[in-house]
Amino acid sequence: MSKEQLADLTQPQRDRLAFVELRVRFIGEIRRQDLVSRFGIQSAAATRDLALYKELAAGNIDYDSKGKSYVLGSDFHPVFDFPPERVLSWLTQGFGDGEPVRLKAWVACESPSRLTHPELDALASVTRAIHHESPLKIEYHSISSGCTEREIVPFALIDNGLRWHVRAFDRKTQEFRDFVITRIRRPVVLKGKQLEPHETSDQDIQWTRIVELELVPHPDQPRPEITEMDYSMQDGALRLKLRAATAGYILRKWSVDCSPDHSLRGHEYRLWLKDPLAIYGVKNAVLAPGYRSPDQQRLEAESD
Repeated sequence: MSKEQLADLTQPQRDRLAFVELRVRFIGEIRRQDLVSRFGIQSAAATRDLALYKELAAGNIDYDSKGKSYVLGSDFHPVFDFPPERVLSWLTQGFGDGEPVRLKAWVACESPSRLTHPELDALASVTRAIHHESPLKIEYHSISSGCTEREIVPFALIDNGLRWHVRAFDRKTQEFRDFVITRIRRPVVLKGKQLEPHETSDQDIQWTRIVELELVPHPDQPRPEITEMDYSMQDGALRLKLRAATAGYILRKWSVDCSPDHSLRGHEYRLWLKDPLAIYGVKNAVLAPGYRSPDQQRLEAESD
């Protein structure tokens, strides 16, 4: 599809075609009803949009008569140049899925951009595997193991504030782990391969466990009332319920002092985790600033 062909279409048509591409590329399928529900159009109009997209990008979608849906074509080449932030916003928040155009801001606004973005083809394979509940064959690059081939069973994306991960069962280690998406290469969705009962998200203890945290103004920082205002605290505390699998990331991102004696110093430590035992047994608690498990504290006490 050329830029000239796109320019000849109306804006609503371009928005609907962009939606078709998003659904097929990142979810792996689209039905007429998806267009009907999203844009409030008639079924006949949805059929014309799908036919138009197939005409303008013939290799991008195929019709699956068994599933009565359009699926990702074997020779897919993206038509729309979606920025990664837009795709991730659409995937995780479910809005803003029209054609990507630069809009004039109503007020001056500046926000820091991420240093890294996942490569969209790798992200698309991950999200299709999640949607179809399929294993994913990948080449994964890690600092400790180098390059290895793995089969993972992904089920959720996780944003740790710096990088995007996918939460998945790793068939190599037989554990649930987080995989950095920028380190994934040569992903292949293994559609049709059955999952074992122990590979599903409901078996991931760190994912299903909910930890309740109480964050308070850091006892060694001045003006606790300002901290209460900044974090919209109620009765002098901010109470959170988080998945254990994400707790360490969030505590690190917010620079929460998780030491038992609020011993961390620095202007960034505005908050203190009042009860560090709340994250006992959380695997990524090692990321929480200053956290020491009860076992570590006991060893420290014995060595004094």
